[in-house]
Amino acid sequence: MTTNAILAMNPESDMPSRQSKASGADDQFWGAVVARDSAHDGEFVFAVSTTGVYCRPSCPARRPRRENVQFFARAEHAEKAGYRACLRCRPKSLSGNPQSDGVKEICRYIEQHLDEPITLQGLGKAFHQSPFHLQRRFKAAVGITPREYADSCRLRLLKRNLQAGDNVTRAMYDAGYGSSSRLYERTASQLGMTPDKYRRGAIAAAIRYTCADSPLGRMLVAATERGICAIQFAQSDEELLEGLKHEFPFAQRKPDDGGLKSWVSALLSQMRGREGHASLPLDIRATAFQRRVWRYLQSIPFGATRSYSQVAKAIGRPRACRAVARACATNRIAVAIPCHRVVREDGSMGGYRWGMERKKALLEIERASAEN
Repeated sequence: MTTNAILAMNPESDMPSRQSKASGADDQFWGAVVARDSAHDGEFVFAVSTTGVYCRPSCPARRPRRENVQFFARAEHAEKAGYRACLRCRPKSLSGNPQSDGVKEICRYIEQHLDEPITLQGLGKAFHQSPFHLQRRFKAAVGITPREYADSCRLRLLKRNLQAGDNVTRAMYDAGYGSSSRLYERTASQLGMTPDKYRRGAIAAAIRYTCADSPLGRMLVAATERGICAIQFAQSDEELLEGLKHEFPFAQRKPDDGGLKSWVSALLSQMRGREGHASLPLDIRATAFQRRVWRYLQSIPFGATRSYSQVAKAIGRPRACRAVARACATNRIAVAIPCHRVVREDGSMGGYRWGMERKKALLEIERASAEN
């Protein structure tokens, strides 16, 4: 009997596992979860009480303990029960159409691996399909090949970074291009000019900023129309403004104390020991790898820490400890993306872009607040 049939037999299948037990479905659901059976994706989700997250059956994350798991027929029901969607397996992206969902999954995979070579062999291995069959299905649904889709994603990110004022080298690596020769070879015809000419002609990004006192010294908060793009610390406003100019050398920088007041207040509240505001809008420009690291950092509980190796394992790249450290070091948005919560394996502080004393102070404030 299929999972759908079992759910249909149970009129309360949108409720947790204690109600689905009446139909005998729990064992079958749990078996699919243990096996990471993608055939059941879209038929039900499982939620983990210890993390507050719900996932699709094939989620690659480590399996939870059985007693901490509940089953729901639909993602909406899990959310009504207080759970949030897993950032790794993205259970809400499923539509119930296996072919359409499969292509969407390939698109998401490509978007998250732009800093790696995208090959049909690699995609076929990741999705357990023959390269020929995968490309044929992908092109039929999207209209272009996986490689062309990856190129379009890189170009879109490159243009956004150049428009925001990044120099060509930084914009190139942040968009996933491995070398300047590859960049000019792939983009000159698509941009209609060299990347440097595009940058000089297209830069019109407006950045608003304000400076304020904080428990960590003077703080600068800067934002684009999309959200906060930088949070920095220094001893003086002059240092802060010089840092902002260095990060966004060609953008139009304008002071805006009133317009950013509420965001500054939210950040100060967090720095004084109250849990952060996840609703703050952020304008994050990053490689796919950096984005994966920073998203995970935002999931680390207030007052807790993780080692660089733990972060690497959590994002599915266990050998990428140094790359995780680099991603933390290049984080422009302090506190809101809490790279201060990443420490060394032995528990020592490790590095911090804004100084070790600030990192130590932040961790002490959060730990003291979490204990109270």
